[in-house]
Formats: sequence, C-alpha cells, structure tokens
Amino acid sequence: MKILVIGDSCTDVFVYGRCTRLCPEGPIPVFEPSKTITNDGMAGNVVNNLRKLGVEKVELITNYEQITKTRYVEEKSNQMLLRIDSNDKVGNTFDIKRVDFDSYDAVIVADYDKGYLTYDNIHEIGKQSKFSFIDTKKVVNVKSFEHYTFVKMNEVEWDICKEHGAKFEDWKEKLIVTLGDKGCTYNKKRYSVDNTVEVRDLSGAGDTWMASFVYKFIQSKDVGDSINYANSNATIVVQKKGVTTV
Repeated sequence: MKILVIGDSCTDVFVYGRCTRLCPEGPIPVFEPSKTITNDGMAGNVVNNLRKLGVEKVELITNYEQITKTRYVEEKSNQMLLRIDSNDKVGNTFDIKRVDFDSYDAVIVADYDKGYLTYDNIHEIGKQSKFSFIDTKKVVNVKSFEHYTFVKMNEVEWDICKEHGAKFEDWKEKLIVTLGDKGCTYNKKRYSVDNTVEVRDLSGAGDTWMASFVYKFIQSKDVGDSINYANSNATIVVQKKGVTTV
C-alpha cells in the first residue's frame, strides 16, 4: 500500500505546567511551565498515524513555511489556558506537476485552509487520483470536490457549506460528517462511538480518523467497516493527552 498525503502541516507544541494562583496585577492565571512536548501536526499527523497503522510507503507534500501551534496546558486538569498560532497562513503553494498520481494507491488531502492548496489544486488532485479522500476546512465547491471518493468535514463545516448552496443529495455517496461524541453520518446512517471513555484531548483526533478510514477502505472497500474502524481508533487517541497516534 502506497499513500500520498498532501496538505497544510504544522508543528504542535504543548507546554504543560502548573496554575495555582492569580497574578497580583490583575485576574490573570499565573502559569509555571514544567515540560514541553512537540509533535507533527495537521497533514504531518495524518502521515504519522498511517505509519503507526503499518503503511510502509507514505509520502507527504506540504508547505515549507513553518506554522506553529503552541498550547499552554494546566497539567493536572489538562485544561488549555492559551493557544498561540504563529505564521497561520503560508505563501508557498502546491505544484501538481511534480506528482505522478498513478504510482499511489490513494491520495489524502488534509486541507486546513492555511493557503497551501487552492480550489484548483484540490480539483486536479481529485481528478488525477485513483482513490482520493479529503478532510477540508473549505466551503464545498461542486467543481473542486466532484472527483473525490470521499469528503470529510464536521457538522459545523457542513452547515456552512449548506448556507453556501451545497445540497446533500449531490454529496450523499461521498460525504462523511463527523459529529463529535455522537459519531458520524454517512448517506443518512449514523455510526456511533463509545461515550463511556474519558475524553482527555480532542487534538488531532480528526487526523487519526482520516488515516484509519483510508487505511481500512483501501483494504476492504467497505464504507461501514471503515467508518467503524476509524471511530474506534479516534476513540483511543482522545483518551490521551496532546496530539497522539493510534
């Protein structure tokens, strides 16, 4: 199995520490950092999850300009106090001429809408790929997404798309809408998740879901089994702190 991941990537930084008092100059928590953990984020996290699942041949095409998301987290409660995003938009863009799409079993587009991928890029990637999967923050555009095997987004993102004229009947065979602790829906069927587990951190769970779904679908071609597998793996990572893999 050989998979290509294309999209925006970042460095996720988690600064853990204590917060036991307020600043005397004002009602602001005083944070005492104790440790820092750094991970690949966004498209980079999709790649790491695929490798953990056992996909030996995974390649990433992404922005070279550095995006950094720094989260300050109170360690005992795992409560995030502040997140700082540095260089949140990139200037360099994807060059499709460099890619031989026939050499990949599947292509995953992890589009966080940071500037690396345009609508035209997305359209051509879907058109030239054998199997194409996209997790996108962009508003659904019929031309740009028409060739994709599956399009994944959360409930809020899909609602925005509907406000811009997207129609479910046009997308029901390819649209997967994630619903958080309610699972997800595909073609009017809801797939539930285990809500008995303790959720510690949602960071990166969508990346795990997408990597798991694609991995399973390429093997089985069964949408239901692939969704259940992805739901199960996402449930595992939300029980851990920070951005983690399966």
